[in-house]
Amino acid sequence: MLEADRALRPALHPVYARLLCAELQRRGFSREAILEGLPLDWDRLHTNTEFLTVHHMEGLALQGMRLSQCPWLGLEVGFRTQAAAHGVLGAAMMASPNLAHAVLLLQKYARLRQNLAAVDITTVDHRHCMRLVHWVPLGAMSEYLYGQLVAGLFQLFGTLTGQDLQPWLEVHWPFDEPPWAEQYQRVAAHNRFGQTELRIQVSSDVALAPAIAADPASLQAHLRECDVALHRACAGENLSDRVRMLLEQDEQSLALTLDEVAEQLHLTPRTLIRKLAAQGQRFQTIHDELRKNRALWMLDNTQHSMDDIALAVGCQDPSNFSRTFKRWFGMTPSAYRQQAAKGQ
Repeated sequence: MLEADRALRPALHPVYARLLCAELQRRGFSREAILEGLPLDWDRLHTNTEFLTVHHMEGLALQGMRLSQCPWLGLEVGFRTQAAAHGVLGAAMMASPNLAHAVLLLQKYARLRQNLAAVDITTVDHRHCMRLVHWVPLGAMSEYLYGQLVAGLFQLFGTLTGQDLQPWLEVHWPFDEPPWAEQYQRVAAHNRFGQTELRIQVSSDVALAPAIAADPASLQAHLRECDVALHRACAGENLSDRVRMLLEQDEQSLALTLDEVAEQLHLTPRTLIRKLAAQGQRFQTIHDELRKNRALWMLDNTQHSMDDIALAVGCQDPSNFSRTFKRWFGMTPSAYRQQAAKGQ
C-alpha cells in the first residue's frame, strides 16, 4: 500500500465515537479491545473536543462491528443517543415549536457537530423531506454511520414530538438492502434501499404539529449560543481552510478553478494567491492534496469505475486522470487498486 494521508479532514464531533465506545462497553468489551490497533487514545477521545477524521471514525466503526458481530450496530448506537449528545444544537431543536422548525435548525447549524454533509430541506406533495448532501465518501462505514445518524434523529424527533414516528417515516438508504433489513423497520415503516442519497420523509401534518417541549425563550437563548459557536468555528478557520471547505463541498466542487474559488470568497484571483502565499500555501497544492485524498479513498473503499473517480476528483478526461495519478504516486490508478486488493 502507498504511504499517504487517508484522513480527509476533521469530520465528526468525538461524542459520536464516544457513544459507540459506550455501547461496546455495555456489551462487555474493554477499552483495550475497543481501541486495539487503532491510532486513538481513550482519554484524549473522551476529553478532547477536536473533531475526528473520517479515517479514524471508520476504523472505530469497523472495529465495533467486528467485536459485536452486529452489522446494524449503527442503529443500536443511534437508539441510545439522547438529545444532549447533540450539544446546544440539540437543545435548540428540542425547544423548537415543531419538527419542521427543528430540521431547519439542523440545516443551519449541522456544521457544529459534523463536517461530512450538508442538510437540504424540501417540501413535496404535503411531505417534508430532509436529505443529506455529503461530499466525503463514507466507504466501508456508510451503513454504520447512516444507521447511527438516522436512529439518533429518530430518537430526537420522537422526544420532540411526543409521538412514535415509525409509522410516519419513509427513509431512502444509499446502500443495498442488507440481510438484516428488518432491523430498519424499527426506524421507519417504509424503507427503500439502493437509493442515490439519504432521504428522510414525513408528512407535513406531523412535521408541523406542535412540539411538546416548545419554549420560545429557551429557543432564543440556545440560538444565540449556536450563533456564537458557529461564528467561533468560522472565525477559527484561516483562508486555506475556507478554500478546502469550498473544494470539498460536493462531488463536482473539485473541478472548481482558482478564479471560481476566488469569486466565491469575494476576492480577486491575485489577492487569493497573495493571501495564501502569506500563509505558506498555494492553491494548486491544496487542490492536489484533496484530489489525491479523494482518489485514494474511492479506490480503496468503493467499486466506482475509473471514469466516475476521474469526475469526482475534477478530471473530465479519464486518461488525464490516469496520467495525473501516475505523476502523484508512480503508478496508474488501476495498478494501485490491484495492489491494494492483493494487500487485503
